[in-house]
Amino acid sequence: MNIQRFTAATSREALAKARLTFGDGTLILSNRPTENGVEVVATAEDSLAALDQAHEISVQKRTTSSPARTTPPIHQDVATKVEDDAAQLAMSTLSFQDYVRERMMRKRHDSTLTTIPADRPQPEQRSERPRTTPQEHAQVKKEVIAPKAAAPRKPAAPLLHSEGVSQGIVDELHAMKELMEDRFNALAWLGQARQNPIQANLMLKLIRAGYSPNLSRAILERMPVEMNAPESVQWIVDVLERNLKTDAEGPLLQEEGGIFALIGATGVGKTTTAAKLAGLCARTHGPGSVGLITLDTYRVGAHEQLRAYGKILGVVAHLAHDRVALQDLLGLLSNRKMVLIDTTGLAPRDPRKGEIMDLLDLPNVKRLLVLNAGSHGDTLDEAVTAFKSTGPQHAIFSKTDEAVKLGPVIDVAIRNQLVLRGVTTGQRVPEDWGAANAAKLVRQSMRTVGVSAYDPKVSDLGFYFGHPVGESAVKGRLDA
Repeated sequence: MNIQRFTAATSREALAKARLTFGDGTLILSNRPTENGVEVVATAEDSLAALDQAHEISVQKRTTSSPARTTPPIHQDVATKVEDDAAQLAMSTLSFQDYVRERMMRKRHDSTLTTIPADRPQPEQRSERPRTTPQEHAQVKKEVIAPKAAAPRKPAAPLLHSEGVSQGIVDELHAMKELMEDRFNALAWLGQARQNPIQANLMLKLIRAGYSPNLSRAILERMPVEMNAPESVQWIVDVLERNLKTDAEGPLLQEEGGIFALIGATGVGKTTTAAKLAGLCARTHGPGSVGLITLDTYRVGAHEQLRAYGKILGVVAHLAHDRVALQDLLGLLSNRKMVLIDTTGLAPRDPRKGEIMDLLDLPNVKRLLVLNAGSHGDTLDEAVTAFKSTGPQHAIFSKTDEAVKLGPVIDVAIRNQLVLRGVTTGQRVPEDWGAANAAKLVRQSMRTVGVSAYDPKVSDLGFYFGHPVGESAVKGRLDA
């Protein structure tokens, strides 16, 4: 069902907007005064007619497959007119659910009357509800337009336990309720943004920087309202820096040492990153402190590429075909300060991914997820979900020099609570390696890169203000 809300300075203007949207068959559901004028909720008569027609079809199917049942007594309140219903519901949008449910009950009573055999005695007096004519609908619209005092609304009975309501109607009402709540939340946030244009501009800036609407709204809802524009920007930058976890307080990756397995999708730069880490460790502690192992037997020339890097660094690169060979090599290189395992690059939905993850399920093997900083946010989310491991998930941002926007990869790292261990800024080994600096990355992501064809407009912000699934989890972890 298509239900929309219209606001204007007067009732006549709001009604004109509704008629412009739905045409002559406009049905006004609610009308109430607001601080800015008058608010009208309307829909098309065809929506109710379609809902009634669907219910009639379901009733006919039941009557043809089952014997006729005795007609229950019809109460007087069931036969009331639509005009009385509109006045009794007091123009409440939430009461529209009760109104639709009542209409369906009436249609059911009318339909069951046709199943009574002709030879059975009929009640002498029976209240029948006449069909609603266009004149009656026009009268209803006139009554709804006039502001009326809201009457107390009785709590609606649970629809799932209503004997006369089909499951299809219940699902339709629930879907309508969710749609109305989503629209109302969006309108509420937009109203707040009009009162505070700084929030709207900051939302636009975050979206253009590549941050998700989910994270952007979670941050802006926590921002103090008394801040001016420069203070607001600085506050957002500080929040992003605090929530982007790095190893700044601990030892650097090459100084920490241990066994590290580089995992990730195809083409993200795992082999080059392994060579850079090996070069940094060899530069500080000597070539004998580094061990290189590759598990990539699928890609042509993968072993030769790592062997070429090792020859430049003075380190021997080993090839492990299975789990037993990997364990033997780890035992042989147990005296090395750092052992780097280059794995096969696989798509997140590749069934062979499970084999690689099981192969790395060994004691003391730490996994480093390599994420291409230039990838789309959805692609990064899928990679994090596919290669997720137990415990803290460490990550490396690769190809930051190729990324137009760093917002997507930072957004994914914040929402998934990844610990950033380093970034790569080029193809040179090992020069193009940088430590994880949250302040530098966040400030770089907030820089304006010019106008893009994918940038939203101010008029499009209403599409970003809904409450998607999982927002509460982000808001609960956000440090603002």
